[in-house]
Amino acid sequence: MKRSLTIVVLIIGIAFGQSAVPSGLKIDDSLSVQLHEIVADLGLDKDFDVGEDGVEQISLAVIDLNGQEPRLGGVNPDNFIYPASVYKMYVAAEVLNQISQGKYKLTTPIVADSPNVVDRSKEILHDPRPLLVEGDTVTVGYLLDLMITRSDNSAANCLIDLAKRENINDLIHRYRWQGSEVTRKFLKRKYEDPGYEKIRGTETCAWHSAEFMYRVETDQLVNPWVSKQMKSYLGRQLDIRKLAAGLPESVMFYHKTGWFSYWTNDVGIVDNGSVRYVIACFVPIEEELVMDKYKELSARIFKLMSQRNNR
Repeated sequence: MKRSLTIVVLIIGIAFGQSAVPSGLKIDDSLSVQLHEIVADLGLDKDFDVGEDGVEQISLAVIDLNGQEPRLGGVNPDNFIYPASVYKMYVAAEVLNQISQGKYKLTTPIVADSPNVVDRSKEILHDPRPLLVEGDTVTVGYLLDLMITRSDNSAANCLIDLAKRENINDLIHRYRWQGSEVTRKFLKRKYEDPGYEKIRGTETCAWHSAEFMYRVETDQLVNPWVSKQMKSYLGRQLDIRKLAAGLPESVMFYHKTGWFSYWTNDVGIVDNGSVRYVIACFVPIEEELVMDKYKELSARIFKLMSQRNNR
């Protein structure tokens, strides 16, 4: 057992060494070992078949915010994986950035048009807001709320057009999140804009998405206004079937989820007033097959973070 844990630590050190450590974060090998033990016990440390994309592995990162300095650990934290709707948070960040620059406002009207209006059913069935239809005029703020809290694809497409992919990716590059560029809208390739019909699919990793949430929590995502607005939307997330399901009711979880085909993902900030951490989890297993393990993973990590800090 000691030999296997040593190997885990070496692998973690090599993985984190491939990129610059996010500003203000310290790598914690012991945290990574503890996370790996949980992941392995749940049978999530394997290669998973993801159809024509081959095999894929979990990407998990946790940032402990309870001590005097934040500590970062993970399991395959820099493994790039399909994020599904999690990458909508990168879109939201640039929209909010442009609002903070005065380019438009949360109240600016936007007309939903073709081919962006794609949803035929709600991602969250109990949400009473109607689906967007072609010709609807709504505000930027309304689209942001739909995109983050209900994971609305039509809203995401409209906001990608508003912000422009090159600008979204400039923001991603500002924080050295190369590899996490937003390349696609949420529609079939034949409806994509010129130049995007054959582009690679969007990917991200737990490391980048965890640092995104760390910057939100510490008011370092662009500026305090953008960070606080982002956190406000994340705090109204309607999908509570994944990591949220394993957290105590006393916890506030600011997060963005994503699910599609083989991928089940959740990224956010956990805070109950005494235990605080960021968690980013990307699992290459269909949602209906992994929900029980997702709940258990979240519960065990919350217990670990509580014990590590004697809370």
